[in-house]
Amino acid sequence: MGLGQFAYANNSNRFLAAPPLAGQRFALAGVPFDGAVTNRPGARFGPQEIRRASLMLCDAIHPVFGVSPLDLLGDAGDMRLPNASGLPLVREAIQAAAAALMAQHHCVFLGGDHSVTLPLLRAAHAQYGPLGLVHFDAHCDTWEDHFGEPSGHGTWTYEAIQEGLVSPAHTVQIGLRSAGERAAREYVKDQGGLIFTARDLRGCDGPGLAPVLQAIRTRMGDRPCYLTLDIDCLDPAFAPGTGTPEPGGLSSSQLLTFLEDLAPMNWVGMDCVEVAPAYDHAELTSNVAAHCVWTYLCGQAAKGPV
Repeated sequence: MGLGQFAYANNSNRFLAAPPLAGQRFALAGVPFDGAVTNRPGARFGPQEIRRASLMLCDAIHPVFGVSPLDLLGDAGDMRLPNASGLPLVREAIQAAAAALMAQHHCVFLGGDHSVTLPLLRAAHAQYGPLGLVHFDAHCDTWEDHFGEPSGHGTWTYEAIQEGLVSPAHTVQIGLRSAGERAAREYVKDQGGLIFTARDLRGCDGPGLAPVLQAIRTRMGDRPCYLTLDIDCLDPAFAPGTGTPEPGGLSSSQLLTFLEDLAPMNWVGMDCVEVAPAYDHAELTSNVAAHCVWTYLCGQAAKGPV
């Protein structure tokens, strides 16, 4: 799938009101697929709602980084995906489209369910080799199958490690708290990675997160890293609009502290997934998702020319 296989649902609804993608440093693209969910569908509508929520930020200078990414950003629109063709063909299409974008831009992708991250990692691995991975989520996504299906939005982390797309020792999971058998919940730790559960982080923010942030930065070093943000890492009080909400999650303040303080790492791309607008209230979820993506972009823009 080439760059011509992207489409705008509405020409006025681009992230931050950015222009269409041309030669900008940063590219944003939607991945409107939710065919691998196990609970509530609807994340295919996430990209447009996140874009809509971002419009209030279009002239904003970030209060921490002192920049706006707007002049460096182009919106490629949404990938046109063969959604009725099954997960393997959809993933092939996502990987091809992502590879074309990654060859020329630093990319942010808006999902979609979390199954889309696997082809995004395949595209990034082809360019950078084994990646570091920072994974915000309520769920471990390391099951070997998904309710009898060999692959889905709960298996992609296991698959990424098995395929060698990410370095196990440089894989970090943050916010986990869902029920699950020990083999899945502790899989990343058993492979040599780090897990910071939501319980581990209760009562920690600002200076209280400093040891966690330092442990992540030290572990990653200068390795190329990919950031995947499942919005259900947040407590449903902050992000009710998602397919599989889990009580007891991170606060939006905690999440933004992570995004701000980890910005200096060697990021090569990001996705934000599992925003399902049909279950949202007062646009809480789309607003926090837009703010997180904006924060990531501002942190990268603040590094200056590359």
